[in-house]
Amino acid sequence: MGLTREDLENDVLRLSYEHVRQHLLLVPQAAFDASLERMLDGWNPADDLWVFGYGSLIWNPLFKFTHHRLATIHGFHRCFCLRSRLGRGSIEKPGLMLALDFGGCCNGVAFRIAARDVRYELKLIWRREMVAGSYAPRWATVRNGKRKIRAIAFVVNHANAHYAGKLPQETIIKTLATAHGKFGSGADYLYQTVDCLAKHGIRDKYLTHLRDQIMILTHGVHHPVECPEIGA
Repeated sequence: MGLTREDLENDVLRLSYEHVRQHLLLVPQAAFDASLERMLDGWNPADDLWVFGYGSLIWNPLFKFTHHRLATIHGFHRCFCLRSRLGRGSIEKPGLMLALDFGGCCNGVAFRIAARDVRYELKLIWRREMVAGSYAPRWATVRNGKRKIRAIAFVVNHANAHYAGKLPQETIIKTLATAHGKFGSGADYLYQTVDCLAKHGIRDKYLTHLRDQIMILTHGVHHPVECPEIGA
């Protein structure tokens, strides 16, 4: 079963991590709250707020937004550099998830959250992304055509124990093909990302190559998933 909005409202990820905290890093609640407040310090409460999505936020956002637009972030690229020991893997057999790492550029989707909803919705996003401290979120400029948008982007935290660094392609393929966690398999995570990027007109050749290699390795049959339409 995939992650749901109700899971975030009930803080299920933190509760799940606490059950295996002897194996996994868990950001203390006070530090977690402080990191959210530091990010909100850079936001004007009268304004809407944008969040940049490059992976599962695109196909399973779980937060309320008013618009979403194609966007590109420069200086960062999407890669499988984050180990998953719960959601898409296990303690015994860690999986991999996408993160933004330094260098290059990345095409994704920017989501606009109404000012009145920012505090509640961003806290849900924090519960999803920041419980294990795997990311170092930052304000970044993303581009929608010629338009510049100031958005929150979740960049990988190099100091975190879950950071895997640059892995050989063969390792990534084998890991995604075999790892499975609380919210599904690594292969399914990749398939949904490739499908929804393509639905939005984003062709990520590298992710598509990984998908094709995994399907060959697992003799799998891939059924495309439904993705939300891009808004105004």
